[in-house]
Amino acid sequence: MHITASQLYNYIQCPHRVWRDIYGPQDEKEKEANSFVELLWEKGVQHEEKIISRIGDFTDTSKGSLEERFEKTKEAMDNKTPLIYQGVIQHKNLLGIPDLLKKLPDGNYIAVDIKSGSGLEGVDEHEGKEGKFKKHYAAQLCLYTDILNKLGYSNIKVGRIIDIHGEEVDYDLMSPRGKKNPQTWWEFYEQIKKHVEFLMKNQYKNKPAMAGICKLCPWYKSCKKWCDETQDLTNIFYLGRSNRDVINDDLSINNIEEFLDLDIENIKKEKKKDKSYLKGLGETSLSKYLRRADILINTKEPVAYEPIVFPEVECELFFDIEDDPTQEFVYMHGVYERRGGKERYVHFTAEKVNDEEEKRVWGDFWEYIKSLPKDNFAVYYYSHHEKTTYRKLQEQYSDVISMEEVEEFFENPNVIDLYKIVLKETDFPLGSYSLKAIANYMGFKWRDESPSGALSIQWFNKYIETGDKSILKRILEYNEDDCKATMVLKDGLEKLQLINKN
Repeated sequence: MHITASQLYNYIQCPHRVWRDIYGPQDEKEKEANSFVELLWEKGVQHEEKIISRIGDFTDTSKGSLEERFEKTKEAMDNKTPLIYQGVIQHKNLLGIPDLLKKLPDGNYIAVDIKSGSGLEGVDEHEGKEGKFKKHYAAQLCLYTDILNKLGYSNIKVGRIIDIHGEEVDYDLMSPRGKKNPQTWWEFYEQIKKHVEFLMKNQYKNKPAMAGICKLCPWYKSCKKWCDETQDLTNIFYLGRSNRDVINDDLSINNIEEFLDLDIENIKKEKKKDKSYLKGLGETSLSKYLRRADILINTKEPVAYEPIVFPEVECELFFDIEDDPTQEFVYMHGVYERRGGKERYVHFTAEKVNDEEEKRVWGDFWEYIKSLPKDNFAVYYYSHHEKTTYRKLQEQYSDVISMEEVEEFFENPNVIDLYKIVLKETDFPLGSYSLKAIANYMGFKWRDESPSGALSIQWFNKYIETGDKSILKRILEYNEDDCKATMVLKDGLEKLQLINKN
């Protein structure tokens, strides 16, 4: 078996995936790919085709068996071909198929991957953040570069990404991963490559875990079943795989029942003796996880640690946007309005995918906001996504509204991120604190049988393609239900029983 870019990607997304794909219970794996994952694949192919149509002359090695393509690729590089498309490169147990192989003026070949996402992550011009390399992009470029080095077609460690905007981003693979992390990207790659090799050979077996990204994986139901049956610690909200592994290793605690017997005072004494003991887990975090475990297993009742009081205003808005990250396009701004004992749903929805339409619906949203009774309305949303997205929209369409006005809107104490309140002031007997998990717990039901933001993106793309109004109706109902769920959450938070944290 070869180590491929896909396996490195899977490992970075979920360290257990590599082992489970090979040795897991195959009858528990979903046979059909997740529809959103399929959409991502389709969008990626479309973006690649668009980029390839613009790059000029190249040698195409995309046809034939892997062995035949490998020979064609080597022949093309031996002949100093400037640009090779879909070349196959391999060395021992390493196999790579970079989108492009490009010859530099000094004779070295570098791997170039075409991605339907941004070339960097964490870019925020408003806060002066320049962004950093994406882990899975860097690891995949390292794999291709490793093979090119071993085959003698390169003596440098540099790769390149052509991103969703058509911009070329060079990845210096010998650079450190961050200001506070001296490990280089190459060292990171060597580390995960070893782990992947051990897992593929079944020389090491790791455990499933519950995380937010899991729902897109074909093993989701299988891993969830395992976590439920074993009372795995990742069922505790926000505890996470890495903390679970530390607790498993340092305390030999493997399930929630055992975890509930933890003596914090003894832990404090041990940590004073040995700073590496339970590394990364302090008294505050452990106490928080213990409270959540107790609520999850024993009391089974949600609690508030401080009184939760919301503004008394004439008009309340419950707000949710829908956007397509595959196109970096915001296609809907939805609001459920409660005013004077009456309720209604208001939406601003794009009918086409272009800048003019995105700008129009965003402008319509702000006109609606400006029409509200001044200083007599409150806005509720869930998570920072809306704020982050609106900053990006302002930078793109600065003539609609100023950045000062956007910041003033979100800094208004009557514009409230309910997720911050849930995270800081409450706990629920749930493994996830997503809006859907909590609203469902509070008795709210979405009209759609399989509601999800990922499916909404798929529906929108289908609607744009077909013009089918029944698809638009489904999108609107989904967004309206998201907004109403936010209202149910807000009302439910006000009724929570108070309990002392200590």
